[in-house]
Amino acid sequence: MKRAFKFRFYPTDAQAAELSRTFGCVRLVYNKALAARSEAWSMRQERVNYNATSAMLTEWKKTEELAFLCEVSSVPLQQTLRHLQGAFSNFWQKRAKYPRFKSKKKSRDSAEYTISAFRYRDGRLMLAKMAEPLDIRWSRPLPEGQSPSTVTVSRDAAGRWFVSMLCDDPTIEQMPRLNTAVGIDAGITSLVTLSTGEKIANPRSERKDRERLAKAQRELARKAKGSKNREKARKKVARVHAQIADRRRDFLHKLTTRLVHENQVVVIEDLTVRNLLKNKKLSRAISDASWTELRTMLEYKCAWYGRDLVRTDRWFPSSKLCSACGTIRDMLPLNIREWACDCGAVHDRDVNAARNILAAGLAVTACGDGVRPQRSTPGGRLSMKQEVVPPQRTRAAAQPRG
Repeated sequence: MKRAFKFRFYPTDAQAAELSRTFGCVRLVYNKALAARSEAWSMRQERVNYNATSAMLTEWKKTEELAFLCEVSSVPLQQTLRHLQGAFSNFWQKRAKYPRFKSKKKSRDSAEYTISAFRYRDGRLMLAKMAEPLDIRWSRPLPEGQSPSTVTVSRDAAGRWFVSMLCDDPTIEQMPRLNTAVGIDAGITSLVTLSTGEKIANPRSERKDRERLAKAQRELARKAKGSKNREKARKKVARVHAQIADRRRDFLHKLTTRLVHENQVVVIEDLTVRNLLKNKKLSRAISDASWTELRTMLEYKCAWYGRDLVRTDRWFPSSKLCSACGTIRDMLPLNIREWACDCGAVHDRDVNAARNILAAGLAVTACGDGVRPQRSTPGGRLSMKQEVVPPQRTRAAAQPRG
């Protein structure tokens, strides 16, 4: 099982300068290759592949204008062309939108080194074009006897440097099978409500630092564009955002690890978070809850440990369906948190939804179909929209609390 281990490091001035040059060259090569491929398609209806862009890179290095590309390691430049090829493959297969140009101010600074461009020995990592190893803070050791096959160096908006090492992790093993299952209903007041009736409060990571963030943003707005003081104020805002994201990620890791360890089957809703964010009143709270990251963590951890993750249909009426008798209520506004069914059952909205989600997921694992009622009108939506996510080999980035 491939796993990426991410560590923070502190470069020297020479290393920081070299990596900054590498980031700039990587961004330049990516943008030039994207422009060349776009022009070839728009002008001649010709598809340019990776081999062609690699040949273009060789010619660019021979020109006087782009001769500085020879000053950095060639491996990150080749890797960014491979990433561009992957972006186009995703576009052609309709898994993503058309690739976009990288921005100097908005894009993530990163460079990927393969095994030919670095040396790892005795806990010391030496990158190409550098005279000394990186000063890495080893928060945990790499798996015993394993060496990284790929190293990715990155710098975030707050100016923090990170190195991610991809290697085989033999410590990830399938856990003993259990007879337990849980349905999860995502929310805002309660981050998740379990089918057992347990509600896990939303830590609201962004709200805790909202005043500090607003103050830093006001200070940034008062600084003159292009000044050094504005750059200092921008980094201050970025540090607040980074602390919020770190705190949120840490909480989600603890929660998802617990859910995966305690249950054999985990059932979640297939929410379209992108559409939900269009609600201007709830978009900030939904973003702070980070439902997409919660789902991503559950997916790769279930694959790691041999658990079954089931996604129910996004149109399944989990909140309006009575978990006792199966009656569907016509209307159920968001402000109604408890409701009574004609059968006499009194439901907590979130707990009832979690139980219905669990029932739908168990129906999928048992017979391959969902429990959503058929529409009475001809040509109505079929009930079978749920799917089981099978365990598979994943390449997920491991975080400090995995």
